[in-house]
Amino acid sequence: MMVKSIDVLVLGFANLVADGISMGFGDFISSGTENDVAAKERAVTKWDVTNHITPQLMELLQKYQMLGMSTEDAATVVRIFAKYKDILVDEKMMAQKGILPPEEAYKPWKNGLVTFAAFIFFGSAPLLSFIILIPFTDSEIIKFVGACVLSGISLALLGITKAKIVGQSYVGSAMVTVLNGAIAASAAYGLGWTLRNVAG
Repeated sequence: MMVKSIDVLVLGFANLVADGISMGFGDFISSGTENDVAAKERAVTKWDVTNHITPQLMELLQKYQMLGMSTEDAATVVRIFAKYKDILVDEKMMAQKGILPPEEAYKPWKNGLVTFAAFIFFGSAPLLSFIILIPFTDSEIIKFVGACVLSGISLALLGITKAKIVGQSYVGSAMVTVLNGAIAASAAYGLGWTLRNVAG
């Protein structure tokens, strides 16, 4: 049974929106929880610094010495931090617990919205091939090839964007992203083809 282009578009967009909502909501929940955990840890650390300042300073001193600071330099840094309690609390969180301080104006919904928008933008690339080519050809093979090409381009752009943000090689990042997408797409296509033939 040949799947028509309109079926691909309907199922594709429905699945794209559903997955985008799921990804966005998941990012909203996880980022909000992460910030809540950081806020709780900061409250605990602040209580420790307020009520047991000497042991906290000694722990920080030992931490700096373990990182390679001389005893004199470590003591100097700790004495400076001891003058500024809020900075000391944040430093202890990062140095000893590996937790970044919570952001007071943090809005998890923005993370979710950005994730949703990015997912829709890049995920719609394969479907655009069908929309663009429907008026010009009835060949499903041509539309499929077009979808693969647009998917590769969108993945390359995603890799380049990531490389620009983190300062990596554009070519290397694009190749890794395209390869990752190709493996995932091949696995999905192969599984679908197998199940379709097994089911008859």
